[in-house]
Amino acid sequence: MTLPCKRLEGQVAIVTGAAQGLGEALARRLDYEGCKVVVADINLEKAEKVTSELSDAIAVKVDVTNEEQVENMVKAAVDKYGKLDLMVSNAGILIAKPILEFTREEWQRVIDINLVGYFLCAKAAARVMIPRKKGNIIQINSKSGKKGSYKNSAYASSKFGGIGLTQSLALELAEYNIRVNAICPGNLLDSPLWVNSLYEQYARNQGLTVEQVRQKYLGQVPLGRGCTYEDVANVLVFLASDESSYMTGQAINVTGGQEMR
Repeated sequence: MTLPCKRLEGQVAIVTGAAQGLGEALARRLDYEGCKVVVADINLEKAEKVTSELSDAIAVKVDVTNEEQVENMVKAAVDKYGKLDLMVSNAGILIAKPILEFTREEWQRVIDINLVGYFLCAKAAARVMIPRKKGNIIQINSKSGKKGSYKNSAYASSKFGGIGLTQSLALELAEYNIRVNAICPGNLLDSPLWVNSLYEQYARNQGLTVEQVRQKYLGQVPLGRGCTYEDVANVLVFLASDESSYMTGQAINVTGGQEMR
């Protein structure tokens, strides 16, 4: 499918966790749409590689759980491009285990990266967006932010919290014309995350083979296929554009009908 381009011409965007996977795909799409992109990731080498293939971008090393590094990331964007229009909080991890096998440290790590990291990114973005009375903050959430996830409690808890934070910030920042929304993708069944990690984690937790796991999750989708990076990017571009100017505090499902709430 050929997509119209340059719908976000001139916007400055930060994407966290953008050195690989979904974050990289979103950074590339924003570049295609005319954004100047800050490719932010804890892996600077990979971030620089992505940056080298974009039209106008910089790479920034960031641990989203470190407030000073997050503030410096936003400062780098403003120093380079003079403003920040769009913060895409995408960095996240998933550790799937039965509750009795979770260590406190593992549980805390998921919460810190997925939820506290989102809070810190939103806070830093709001600091520079409020004076301009303009901006967009978008969290990449999950269908697990809408419904509990079997033997995946830390991740679901972090994502439920993310939707609560999205709604609360939308109320707080509306007076400054800053919109805050979340995207809740379904299962990215062909992505490196699933192929290299999740199939094996879920197979082990559920006593299934990898192929049985794939068929189980595929069978839950009314539209009969897994979510793709392009599916998520299409909604991101819409939410980042003026076409969605009357939308804030929303958590948009991109799940092929698997989640409808």
